[in-house]
Amino acid sequence: MQITDLLQPEHIRLHSAAADLPAAVHTLCGLLAQDDAVQDAALLEQDVLARLAQGCICMGNGLAVPHAKTAAVRKAVLAAITLEQPIHCPTPDGEPVDLLFLIAAPEGENDLHIRVLAALAGLLVDKDFCRTLAAAQTPEQFRTCIAEKENAELPQPQPQKGRHIRLLAVTACPNGLAHTYMAAEALKKSADKYGIAIKIETNGAGGVENELTPAEIAEADGIIIAVNRAVPTARFVGKKVVNTSADEAIREPEKLLEKVLSGKAEVYRGGEAMRNRNRAELANEFYRHLMYGVSHFIPFVVAGGISMALAMLVVHLHGPEELAVMLNTVGQTAITMIYPVLAAFIARSIGDTAAFMPGLMGGYLAQLGTTVYSESGWISSGFGGALVAGFAAGMLVRFLTARLPRLGKDLDHIRSSMLIPLLSLLGIGALMVYAVNPVLGQVNDWLDTTLNGMRGGSRLLLGCVLGGLMATDYGGPINKAAYVTGTLALVSGQQDVMAAVMAGGMVPPLGVALSCLLFPEKFTRTERRTVPQNLVMGASFVTEGALPFALKDPLRVVPACMAGSALAGCLAVMTHCACPAPHGGVFLLAVMGNPLGFILANAAGALLTAVILGITKKDAPQEG
Repeated sequence: MQITDLLQPEHIRLHSAAADLPAAVHTLCGLLAQDDAVQDAALLEQDVLARLAQGCICMGNGLAVPHAKTAAVRKAVLAAITLEQPIHCPTPDGEPVDLLFLIAAPEGENDLHIRVLAALAGLLVDKDFCRTLAAAQTPEQFRTCIAEKENAELPQPQPQKGRHIRLLAVTACPNGLAHTYMAAEALKKSADKYGIAIKIETNGAGGVENELTPAEIAEADGIIIAVNRAVPTARFVGKKVVNTSADEAIREPEKLLEKVLSGKAEVYRGGEAMRNRNRAELANEFYRHLMYGVSHFIPFVVAGGISMALAMLVVHLHGPEELAVMLNTVGQTAITMIYPVLAAFIARSIGDTAAFMPGLMGGYLAQLGTTVYSESGWISSGFGGALVAGFAAGMLVRFLTARLPRLGKDLDHIRSSMLIPLLSLLGIGALMVYAVNPVLGQVNDWLDTTLNGMRGGSRLLLGCVLGGLMATDYGGPINKAAYVTGTLALVSGQQDVMAAVMAGGMVPPLGVALSCLLFPEKFTRTERRTVPQNLVMGASFVTEGALPFALKDPLRVVPACMAGSALAGCLAVMTHCACPAPHGGVFLLAVMGNPLGFILANAAGALLTAVILGITKKDAPQEG
């Protein structure tokens, strides 16, 4: 597959103008609107904008690659534009964007868009080539430049005397897309320049490709780990390793190679050990470990909560008692696993596989609680205790791996298979039983008591705040924090708090859809065509349906959505709604406490959002 097979001259526009990234995406989708491969140009634009909000589409060298796997197209197709005036984008090198490619891949093709993205990344990592494309005068010339680049034979590297070594690398970015492959391509080209044999493993969205084997790792002289998320690294213990980001590998690949060549790379002892001295980098590392744990525990909450909700539905419909008991047991068991899973994966992110067991046990002790220093019985330290257990277990295993004396070749397996597991387990156990549970357990107990005791205005304020936060960044960290707060309240039996969170997340897409219906003159025809999709997404608790509107007009849309969501959250608490599961939207009405109140809360919030948008938005230019 070649890029020129998917990119036709009529899908290329040179020296275009766009005020921002959403406007550029609108232009790109417009180029594809008349193509036979595109079934729904409005849906295509909505899906691309939704992916745009997740980041990682601005590559550096003045290049951005918005993309989507979507039901809006029948087969893969590309579009490209160059811009007269560059636009802002959070690129790795800080350069504004003046060259954009759009990849639209069909929904059924699991990894086609990944392969196209990897091929583009390989071509466009070359700065001079990007500048050549940006300077093209006709679409045909633009496409010809790409064809010549694709068909050109790569020059054979000339090994430099005394510099030939065996090098391995691993690349990964949060979404496993463009940066993963651009980092790999940059490292490969620099290695060719030095005459170095290199093998690069890419951890992309389509899975691990070109996986490093134990034999290759054993023979390697150095390893570069260029990643922006956790990847398995226990296999590299004892090797010289350079730890960096995928962005750094794209910007300065030769600097990383020089570090390996100079012998300055450190021997890897396992884990990352939170060794960054820069506060911003340390905060980012802390957040990465935390999100690694959270991403693994949320499925337990969602699946467990829905299982218990199904059990309630079976009882409500007078179904088989055995089925209800089974569903409830499975759901409750999944919920009890959330703290061990959270702690285990945080620990693994820091200290590799060896830290998983003590992290798991620390999280279980946080869930179980302790009677030490407690007159009222068992006190669970809950979420906070699980966080401490996860970070402490990862750090402890990292410390033991680096500091525990080796016992020689014949006995060293005792160190790794018995001493480190035993000492880390006892250390985390003592920490949880004697320190964390007695302190954080009482704090957790106080918070539960306070939450239970909140009545009147204070509880309404809680629902208002959590509802409003759900409409701030549409799947971003603030939205996730509010959602996690709701799920943790649900675990402790505060179902009205979860109802406020869910109502707050449903209102934005419902509100913008209602506004399109009530004030059609305020929206373009393309925007009005999204009404059915947004109604379904809002009813299903998919907040991101409002994202394209928020990206296009954030100063009006975001405050309107926050106001409506805050009202919905407040009303959900006021009317004593009770949501028994952390996902489902209207599909949970049959098992929800006061379903009519929940419907009214959503309707009032959506109406408020719609009215505010109708008042504040200017009339939109109408097509045709």
